[in-house]
Amino acid sequence: MVYKNYLKIIGGKFKGKKIKIIKDKFTKPTLVGIRKTLFDWLNPYIKNFICLDCFAGSGILSLECISRKAKHVTLIEKKYKIFKNIKKNFQQINKKKYSIINIDILIWLKKKKKKKFDLIFIDPPYKNKNINLIIKWIEKNNFLKKKSFIYIETYKKNKLLNIPKKWILYKKKYTQNIEYKLFTKK
Repeated sequence: MVYKNYLKIIGGKFKGKKIKIIKDKFTKPTLVGIRKTLFDWLNPYIKNFICLDCFAGSGILSLECISRKAKHVTLIEKKYKIFKNIKKNFQQINKKKYSIINIDILIWLKKKKKKKFDLIFIDPPYKNKNINLIIKWIEKNNFLKKKSFIYIETYKKNKLLNIPKKWILYKKKYTQNIEYKLFTKK
């Protein structure tokens, strides 16, 4: 797949704004069609949400949230070069609306406690083998508010997800290679 050097925000206050992205084997920005579907699902709820982006990458999912009046997003990005790029892209946004942290998501999830989110994005590089550990730590440390949402995007062949019983499938869709699901927590 070939990526352009930029992405556009597709909805909300910052619709049409371009952000620069770094092309590498780790960053796979969520495709426009998938973003449109996802935010069509979330639009009735997202205002004033507190969000966590576990693998920020381009930061586009978090920017889409802020553009749609989410209260705050926390972006976690392990790769320093990508982290620096996200910081540049977010400089034009209200500084009270986001925090960007350069750390491995598993380390962050194990350390942080008493933090609650309305929406969590779990969209790792497709070859990442830690997705079930991330799900486990999110549930174990109780990062989700009641009636919260969890978005998971994986390579279609990854069928071994251990979804907690309290997470109810709300919506799902597939492309040729990608499976994306939105869960709610009971």
